[in-house]
Amino acid sequence: MTTLSIQIDPPQDNRQRVILSGRLDTHTYQALDEALSPLLATTVQTLVLDLSELEYISSAGIRSIFKARKALAPRNGKVLVTHPQPQIRKVFDVVKAVPLGEIFTSTQELDAYLEAMQRKVIEGDAAAL
Repeated sequence: MTTLSIQIDPPQDNRQRVILSGRLDTHTYQALDEALSPLLATTVQTLVLDLSELEYISSAGIRSIFKARKALAPRNGKVLVTHPQPQIRKVFDVVKAVPLGEIFTSTQELDAYLEAMQRKVIEGDAAAL
């Protein structure tokens, strides 16, 4: 039996972290779609998918991630991936599901990226004044 565990952390600012464990495939992708749907309907700007415990992803799982990216795109939101296991990262690389600049090997690397992104916005706003 294929299983997928989905843990949704409380939102922080405009960021939502979702931890996936197990297998994301044709038998489990609907559970992810259903879990993400209410989150994507909020004002969340950044959806962080922690894949440290994800063992396998199929094309159906990739489609779910594309769907989330498409839902966030109108408000310039992003889906960021952190801690992908080597086999998952290889799949992303092959199908170009997530730009390599949006895949992070650690939470520290992700936080540094988010800090730099926010600093650019603040400096950009200050320059506009």
